[in-house]
Amino acid sequence: MPRPRSLTPDRIASAALAVIDRDGLAGFTMRAVAAELSMSAMALYRYVDDREELERLIVERVLGGIDVTPPDPRLPWVERITILVQRMRTVVAAHPAVASLVPVHRHRSHAVLRWSEAVLGLLTEGGLAGERRVVALRGLLSYLLGAIQLEHLGPLTGPGTAALAELPSDRFPYLAETARSARQVGPDAEFDGGLALLLRGLTAP
Repeated sequence: MPRPRSLTPDRIASAALAVIDRDGLAGFTMRAVAAELSMSAMALYRYVDDREELERLIVERVLGGIDVTPPDPRLPWVERITILVQRMRTVVAAHPAVASLVPVHRHRSHAVLRWSEAVLGLLTEGGLAGERRVVALRGLLSYLLGAIQLEHLGPLTGPGTAALAELPSDRFPYLAETARSARQVGPDAEFDGGLALLLRGLTAP
């Protein structure tokens, strides 16, 4: 029996995303999404099979906004990769709780596939192939998604860093000093600095 068409996948994904943005993944349930759409949970199952399908819709809804237009070819390949990574960061960071869903559903996301293909082309241009290219792509994705979650869940300006800065220096001298310095680092400087270190490693012989 065909599913009714009164609700589009995009509208369902938008409602689910509103729940996640407001209540986090802990509050993301089929019942909560159904309530956001002013319908029963049973009625929602007429449109999506299960939570996994709903998660895929959310990932595609968010990452569909990534601009995968090739950066200026006159730029070095490392700078072009930086641009592509920054574009994904901008899109995912607008809905940081979704970052943990991307690794699970990336293989079925057309947006992630297009982004990965663009990055792999640049890695190839930079001379990376085989296993090294595999590790490079996964390293970039891991850094990108991990950094977004760290910024969201444990920002350097948050109470966790403040608590580390107060650790006794006789027992944790490096940790306490680093935490005090960390409070002066903005989120962009943190992300850009870490990405630069990673890309520098990729260019090493």
